[in-house]
Amino acid sequence: MSSDLSVIAVLGDPVRRSLYDFVTAQDHAVSRGEAAEATGIQRPLAAFHLDRLAEAGLVEVTFRRTTGRSGPGAGRPAKLYGRTPAEHQVSVPPRDYRAAAELLAGVVDVLGSEQELQRAARSRGAAAGRSALRGAADAGHRDRLTGMLAEQGYRPYPDGPDIRLRNCPFHALASRYPPLICGMNLALLEGLLDGAGVTGVAARLDPRPGECCVVMTSSKNNEH
Repeated sequence: MSSDLSVIAVLGDPVRRSLYDFVTAQDHAVSRGEAAEATGIQRPLAAFHLDRLAEAGLVEVTFRRTTGRSGPGAGRPAKLYGRTPAEHQVSVPPRDYRAAAELLAGVVDVLGSEQELQRAARSRGAAAGRSALRGAADAGHRDRLTGMLAEQGYRPYPDGPDIRLRNCPFHALASRYPPLICGMNLALLEGLLDGAGVTGVAARLDPRPGECCVVMTSSKNNEH
């Protein structure tokens, strides 16, 4: 548990947190220069904090030549930083909520209670949507939806007219019980849309490697 505590402590620095948020929001590994420019700090400071994030296991490091050249004279490979699939959570005193969730998911799976789980997830999503609506009544639908998704632990990004999600908040469970958890996830997001009164947008399953299995897309597209 001390490991998770130290990991969370790393994000206590506001500069480090802004770098972490930038790196994990990208669909590709970024250089120190990119991260420094995006967060408005000097490159040496960005390098220092990015390396601290890497040491804590919060970002992954790769080395690649970004010039497209190879062989003698091509220069050294650049040090790049990207998202990591690792998850961290902390509680004091220690509590193993993940183990409890896995046990419950296993029981639901064995009993074939997917519909009941989806009904509960849709209800929870609707409640979250209604709560978000009160706090963002003047925001446009797309901005409001993006904000709601971020509050629920997703990392939304635009993909043409759609909104895709770079991560799944239920990744650990989804990897063990894909149909069960993806169905729950879809129901949760459908409820979120309904509760917030977001129109013209529908949640549907469209898995992509390394991303959430659900995409928010124009409901007109779903009619074809």
